Amino acid sequence: MTTHKAHCLILPYPGQGHVNPMVQFSKRLQSKGVKITIVPTKSFLKNMQELPTSMSIEAISDGYDDCGLEQAGSYAAYLTRFEEVGSITLAQLIQKLTNSECPVNCIVYDPFLPWAVEVAKNFRLVIAAFFTQNCAVDNIYYHVHKGVLKLPPTQADQEIIIPGLSSTMEASDVPSFAINPEAEVILELLMNQFSNLDKVDCVLINSFYELEKEEIDWMSKLYPIKTIGPAIPSMYLDKRLHDDKEYELNMFKPMTDECLNLLNHQPISSVLYASFGSLAKVEAEQMEELAWGLKNSNKKFLWVVRSAEAPKLPKNFLDELTSEEGLVVSWCPQLQVLEHKSIGCFLTHCGWNSTLEAICLGVPMVTMPQWSDQPTNTKLVQDVWEMGVRAKQDDKGIVRREVIEECIKLVMEEKGKVIRENAKKWKELARNAVDEGGSSDKNIEEFVSKLVTIS
Repeated sequence: MTTHKAHCLILPYPGQGHVNPMVQFSKRLQSKGVKITIVPTKSFLKNMQELPTSMSIEAISDGYDDCGLEQAGSYAAYLTRFEEVGSITLAQLIQKLTNSECPVNCIVYDPFLPWAVEVAKNFRLVIAAFFTQNCAVDNIYYHVHKGVLKLPPTQADQEIIIPGLSSTMEASDVPSFAINPEAEVILELLMNQFSNLDKVDCVLINSFYELEKEEIDWMSKLYPIKTIGPAIPSMYLDKRLHDDKEYELNMFKPMTDECLNLLNHQPISSVLYASFGSLAKVEAEQMEELAWGLKNSNKKFLWVVRSAEAPKLPKNFLDELTSEEGLVVSWCPQLQVLEHKSIGCFLTHCGWNSTLEAICLGVPMVTMPQWSDQPTNTKLVQDVWEMGVRAKQDDKGIVRREVIEECIKLVMEEKGKVIRENAKKWKELARNAVDEGGSSDKNIEEFVSKLVTIS
């Protein structure tokens, strides 16, 4: 006889920033007696350096099993084919597992894949949507979806008041897809997250209540929302899951030894860490400004520049970079780096996963948002949570080296004392949320109780 309380299928959108938080949430469910089956696409699996060993993995097809999106030709074609083939192969998988000793009774799906709801309904499963972005961003997309929020505004500095947000916004603060008319396909994807959300049993959000009280209280009037984050490895938070030290899914191989060798020999809070994540493509002119801004700050730096981005570095920059100034690596173990006592600041694109990691580890930020939800995350970091500053672009959309240098010094030197204190405060609140009896822990317990009652 199986000892599992329930069996959840976890269906992520095939991108590392979407898969990782869903896998981390799965570890929490698993620790409470729920059987987990992760369901990535076959094409996504092919690109993984590592895979979780503690969970079952069953792949479905997006219709492009060799190269995924690259094979499709266009994003619109990819999404259409993924819905068509994904629906069929997901149904086949659920049917197969129905005949196992522990049948599936729940699906946790990424709302980028709303067609999963109809498949799950056919099998009478408990259905939970898992939003990998924060509640403020979800709120903005919801209002665009409802036609309440008309974008873009007529003026760049025009104040935008959105119900349920703890701060007013300007055009430069809202997600880029909402104001870029060329992003029609992606905006439609984001709007479709809400197309059948009224049919789900639970809406899970990778945030925590104390971080977004106003937004969560407002959205909870519309949907059965539960905050379950921060969904990062337990050993960087409450330390209750002793084997949970890594995300276990990596598209790039980290240069761990080189990074830690540098950090281990530096004074406390003296090193600047810079990374723009796994997707961002930085213009060559911006890369040059960033390189000289880091160098001119006179702070030792550890800078992640992916191999595909390295050709954009200024000529001779790497050759002339001394070990006293800093180190450029192709990828790094970000959690280990942010946790390190020598790190004093994180220069980040402000993707939600990176932002949450900085919050959890108490690292103040200098933000240079590029696209998507990053401008909104930046607004929250600077004006609501007050644990960082935004390095502002000029009229050409470039953040100049002087601005980068000034922001780094502001955060890392005496003027940044309040920012650093706020970072420590949020670190404590994040840990408390997932610890026993915390707001997120209670929500996960309630979710598991619901599954057990139904199964």
